[in-house]
Amino acid sequence: MSEKPLSVEVKKITPYLWEIPKKGDMLVPGRIYGDEETIQSLLKDVEEKRGGGFTPAIVQVLNVAMLPGIQKASIAMADIHPGYGFAIGGVGAFDIDEGVISVAGVGFDINCGVRVLTTPLDREDVEAKKEELANQLFRDVPAGLGSHGDIRLTPSEIDDVLINGAEFAVKRGYGFPEDLEYIEENGKVQNADPDNVSRKAKERQFRQVGTLGSGNHYLEVQWVEEIYDIKAADAYGIHKNQILIAIHCGSRALGHQIGTDYLQTLAEASRKYNIPIRERELVCAPFKSPEGQRYWTAVNCGINCAFANRQAISHLTRKAVSHVFGIEMRDIKLLYDVGHNTVKLETHEIDGNKKKLLVHRKGATRAFAAGRDEVPAAYRDVGQPLLVGGTMGTASYILFGTQKGMEECFGSAVHGAGRAMSREKAKRQWRGDELIHELAQKGILIKSRSKAGVAEEAPGAYKDVDRVVDIVHGAGVNKKVAKVRPLVCVKG
Repeated sequence: MSEKPLSVEVKKITPYLWEIPKKGDMLVPGRIYGDEETIQSLLKDVEEKRGGGFTPAIVQVLNVAMLPGIQKASIAMADIHPGYGFAIGGVGAFDIDEGVISVAGVGFDINCGVRVLTTPLDREDVEAKKEELANQLFRDVPAGLGSHGDIRLTPSEIDDVLINGAEFAVKRGYGFPEDLEYIEENGKVQNADPDNVSRKAKERQFRQVGTLGSGNHYLEVQWVEEIYDIKAADAYGIHKNQILIAIHCGSRALGHQIGTDYLQTLAEASRKYNIPIRERELVCAPFKSPEGQRYWTAVNCGINCAFANRQAISHLTRKAVSHVFGIEMRDIKLLYDVGHNTVKLETHEIDGNKKKLLVHRKGATRAFAAGRDEVPAAYRDVGQPLLVGGTMGTASYILFGTQKGMEECFGSAVHGAGRAMSREKAKRQWRGDELIHELAQKGILIKSRSKAGVAEEAPGAYKDVDRVVDIVHGAGVNKKVAKVRPLVCVKG
């Protein structure tokens, strides 16, 4: 095992796509969606041997290209930055017979993701009651480190959540049956085995379904500033000045514990199966090995838990908005819900042949094109909605997946702006109370139980989301539908 940085050669393929040529132990090339500034910044990290305590992100792309069974390329989207083992923004697809499964390719917040609700309200409606709405949401949606919700689960009920995902929440009265059609995988992946999730992981989740948590999680009231694609916007039911509500969170403590538990399992598997590992966090197991299958079925439990969590938060959000504005909860509709820390079996084309692959997306979302059966029928002529979070002081975006994206990057997309600075550095540079005041001056209300948490999420700690989105739009792998801006942001 070696964590020693390598020299990295990068070639420009197009203005928005770059390649690390296959050499040495690499089984495939590395490919990065970015512009000149992206690549120069990544190479500078290698020269200075820095990555916020991580291996530099571009070296992580190279390291993933050495894992057994990887197909086509080790890919990084435009929001690339260092993570554990895989770069955040990383995509790796593996042969199911010869390939591996890795904790690093999923991340610790399993199925952290974004869902967007549409409302019949316009910006003017909310501006008149913005403070009241912010306070109502802050009261009704539990947020913060270790936060507890109203849903209290027994041991048998937590297993039900892990198997049935969002469907569990709907059956408990949190949302509507039609919501399920507009969630990736209809809110429930198969092959989830609660027996492969530790008791400790389950105990940490008994009162966390329906809670935002902390870190970069948020509930944001947004208004549509610009429409780029009228056909797609019409299909998605959005228009200029409309109020949308974005929910960004994941599987909470349960997902983190699954990742922690299986790091040791897969470290032992890496040694047992003689898998060469370039970085400690890249430990993995053959997908079809007993260890690989145990982790796979545990990850699927984490994915379902996150779907249930976002479904429950949606219900609490609908209640709050309904209370403030007197509108029917059913008129607040689910646009879509997509995860960005997942590993899934999907069919893609390799060398002209359709092949089932195990696709890891770490800080990258699924972005399927028009015509795919997995896309809801109402959106199938356009493509799957992609929900890209910016920061609490900048824009966010709605995009759609393209056929070019299916061919080049396994139907994947950026998931957000991507961090440009570590959380610790951000806390040294900004004060939470000052940020809250500055954003209020710009018409954005921030509600948080942690001033330090606000500082960590300062807009200046992130990359320019406009530039990140322009890269994938210019590359043709994701396409812009709408740009939205925040009015209210509830943080953990």
